[in-house]
Amino acid sequence: MRKLVYLFGGAAAVGSGAYLVVYLYRWQWQRAILSGVLLLIVGMMLLGIVLLGRLARIEERIRESDRRQEDALARLRQTQTQTQRQRQRQRQRQTTQAQEPGDRFRWLEDPANRTYVFVPVLMVTGVVLAGIAWLVQRIASATARPTAERRLAGQLSVLTAPDPAPDTDLEDARPLGGGSRGRATRLITVGVGAALLTSLVVGLADLTQTRKEGATGSQATSVLVRVDMRGVTSTAERQSMAAHQAWERCRNSTSVPLRRTTLGELGDGLFAGVVRPALTDHDRLRLRGCLEDADVDRAHLTVVGIGEADES
Repeated sequence: MRKLVYLFGGAAAVGSGAYLVVYLYRWQWQRAILSGVLLLIVGMMLLGIVLLGRLARIEERIRESDRRQEDALARLRQTQTQTQRQRQRQRQRQTTQAQEPGDRFRWLEDPANRTYVFVPVLMVTGVVLAGIAWLVQRIASATARPTAERRLAGQLSVLTAPDPAPDTDLEDARPLGGGSRGRATRLITVGVGAALLTSLVVGLADLTQTRKEGATGSQATSVLVRVDMRGVTSTAERQSMAAHQAWERCRNSTSVPLRRTTLGELGDGLFAGVVRPALTDHDRLRLRGCLEDADVDRAHLTVVGIGEADES
């Protein structure tokens, strides 16, 4: 279920981001704002789902940890109870044995038996032998020489590294292996990423910036607009009012303000206008986007066509 939610959320985010770029390219600001708000909402929703999943996993881990602690405490209490019972049994057993007449170490109590002298003699013998061993060890450590160690060091001297040159700094020496190769790979990756980012920024700037373009060979530009009413009765008066209202709002959308330009009614919700001087390609795109994105109440404008017109 979570994967399905991520799938739909990712598709919605990609779609809203794509439409955001498209509407920005078309200079349709209202639709671009709606797409941006939708992208923000989808992003916040995905972030909330991820955070909720993390919090759920954290709560589950805390519950599992509490459960383990409770089990450990229960086992500890059970162990303590068993230990206390064993101690009580041992005490009872010792008390019972102390009350009963015992015959332990009878050989010590019997004066006729003289075998108990063997134990002290054995202990004294052990002390004497330990003293002798300590004395021998001290004499050996004072008289012995590390001949075997020196001989082994002489045999291993051929395996030692040569001494560095007097003017060589070991800290400046490059490590053996692929250090330069890894650095080159990182540099190439950073360069490719920077080139892609730069091309993306330059491409978007080239598509959306306002620049001074050369004049076309035509003398004027003709614009054909259709007006559709929504939610109200579509009358010629309402259509004309909506068309002129949107046209007045879009007079300043091009690099050259649309002065001395009016719309003429053609019937069936169609209106035509002639713009002098002729608009450039970029100004045509901006004018189309402004007219189709105009927020006129209960009206929707569609640019049927924009073409070149010659004065006659």
